Amino acid sequence: MSDEMNLKAPWLVAVWPGMGHVALSAGYFLMAKLNMHQMAEFSGGGLFDVDFAMIKDGVIQNTHQPRSRLFLWKGQEGKRDIIVFIGEQQPPRGKYAFCENLIDFARDHGVERIFTFAAMATEMHPEQESRIFAAATDTTLLKELDRPEVRILQEGHIGGLNGVLLGVAKDKGMPGICLLGEMPHVFAQVPFPKASLTVLKLFAEMAEIQMDFTELAHQAEEIEHHLGDIVAKLQANLQQSESQEPEEEFKMPEQYEGLSEKDEQKIESLFEQARQDRSKAYELKSELDRLEIFDDYEDRFLDLFSKPQHDGSQS
Repeated sequence: MSDEMNLKAPWLVAVWPGMGHVALSAGYFLMAKLNMHQMAEFSGGGLFDVDFAMIKDGVIQNTHQPRSRLFLWKGQEGKRDIIVFIGEQQPPRGKYAFCENLIDFARDHGVERIFTFAAMATEMHPEQESRIFAAATDTTLLKELDRPEVRILQEGHIGGLNGVLLGVAKDKGMPGICLLGEMPHVFAQVPFPKASLTVLKLFAEMAEIQMDFTELAHQAEEIEHHLGDIVAKLQANLQQSESQEPEEEFKMPEQYEGLSEKDEQKIESLFEQARQDRSKAYELKSELDRLEIFDDYEDRFLDLFSKPQHDGSQS
């Protein structure tokens, strides 16, 4: 094992796509603001398959199997190291085996604790505070979560690998915690960074990491107001008399149909800025999310973190 891989009491955060992009947005924010770099690529173990072929400008593209990658932050001045696992997709089968392999990988690298992030969909209004819910593999960890802002899940289940990974961790004696950020269930398919922010603030406090959340808080505020306006217009339409036609029919925003030249130029500019300073990578991701094209750029985005970046790095 190289000197770089002599890790200091690392914690591992595992995230996959899910409601509100809560987990992925939190994972990508950690990667960008902690100036992480790729540590390893995790094998899918033959559990993934290909269901379709992509077409671009009439040309069939190369097949692409979902990738799973791990990114590392080497903590400075006695701080623990942090590993972020980014999975492009959850395997359709063999979830337990996949998680067993990931837990074994974590143990081989000295990981002391596993975290998963997820969304908790409720009836909350978009402009309300996003609460945080949590569950852990043992009562000792629950005591660490005994905070006014945290609500412990007393029963139920956590679906997908966000839950299965911690179930396997429990089976293998690895401590683990799931942090769930609250979001409105009616906007489950819309990015909701306020929930990501809630989760990240608690994680950073537990890990004793200093982070600037200004950028994420600003993004959360913008989306909060936008979704709040949508709710207000929907409620206004519902309150119209059944015998009276509404003055104006409310329509959800139209789907993305193509990039303008201005958007393309902005994206390329943000990619160049992120190459020079990874702390700017989250601004790039936010723009790709706004345009609903992050999936098309995901590999190129993650390639920004393929190697250590020494100049302008953060500790």
